[in-house]
Amino acid sequence: MKRIFWGGLALLSAVFLPQLATAEPDLDRMSVEELLPLAQKEGKVTVYSFTSRIARVEKEFEKTYPGVDLIPSDMGSTEQIARLKTEAAAGISNADVIYLSDTPVVLTELLEKGLIRNYVPPRIENRMPAEFKAPLLSPRLSTKVLMYSQEAYPDGSPIRNLWQMTTDEWRGRVVIVDPLQKGDYLDLMTEFVLRGDEMAKAYEAQFGKPVELDEGVDNAGTQFIIDLFENDVIIVGSSDDVSAAIGRKGQTAPPVGFTTYSDMRDNEREGWALQVANDVQPSNGIIFPAVLAITAKTTHPAAARLVIDFLMGDDSSDGGASYAPFYVPGDYAARTDIESHPAAVPLKDLAAWRVDPAATAKLRQNIGDLILQLQ
Repeated sequence: MKRIFWGGLALLSAVFLPQLATAEPDLDRMSVEELLPLAQKEGKVTVYSFTSRIARVEKEFEKTYPGVDLIPSDMGSTEQIARLKTEAAAGISNADVIYLSDTPVVLTELLEKGLIRNYVPPRIENRMPAEFKAPLLSPRLSTKVLMYSQEAYPDGSPIRNLWQMTTDEWRGRVVIVDPLQKGDYLDLMTEFVLRGDEMAKAYEAQFGKPVELDEGVDNAGTQFIIDLFENDVIIVGSSDDVSAAIGRKGQTAPPVGFTTYSDMRDNEREGWALQVANDVQPSNGIIFPAVLAITAKTTHPAAARLVIDFLMGDDSSDGGASYAPFYVPGDYAARTDIESHPAAVPLKDLAAWRVDPAATAKLRQNIGDLILQLQ
């Protein structure tokens, strides 16, 4: 009997102990201190980022974690999504971490199709509202809002109602990025339609009569888009182009336009006078989450988690050096323990609509088709 017992035990050990010895560690639950030696063995991590500020993060990250080379790749959200889908189809994975916006498409085209996965660093798990931890981690909220030149209009925004931009006074003097090239701007256009009732009330407030809809149009937001494009809206290639057109000093009657509120951080460097238009009916634009995720087939899983933890900021009230590129007016931290920048409009007072990615995803293709016709 003893021989049978010990023989059976030996057999069980032979089967199960090697499996236990080679079991994958739970990287998701590891601390930074536990991840670091694994990340140093991996040696590098590639980040696709929709913001050029990732270059500043790179320097700080490599100083904090020597031996881990952060390779930044600055590309817009639309390009990131297309590239990740192409790489997946080819069976390759060049990125470890993605940092992007355009959440409606990210959820449907990347997350639901298994190309990326969510990761919430244990260190900040209890400092985040649930909505910013799932389905994807959001380090901050970004914007596409109406901006103007404070130099040319020292008494405040010349636009107090969005419908003013459809009048003769503003013909050819409104600038936006091509919504068919940059998904955040298509989300903005979609939001006008989703907020059709509010747009109808704003029309009546501006013109003193109910909105008149073109034949076949059943929504005031759709009518606004049509009227805006028919009023010779200026289409450019990037948010920087919008900001420069609006904010460049020395203009007597500069345009207004929709761009990123946080572009104000470049006012001094670029010689701009950008300011956010916040007293606008029914809204000045949209606010939406930027998201972080790990690619499903990352080849540097520990380093990927380490860089996501780093991008969430340190334990100080302003996020410290790792969060410094994003601690600017117009960016709002999703963490409850990071205070908003003192020069920013408080989040509760910002007149922007909060995007519902699921609702936007259902409608944005139709709005894209409309804009294609208008162009």
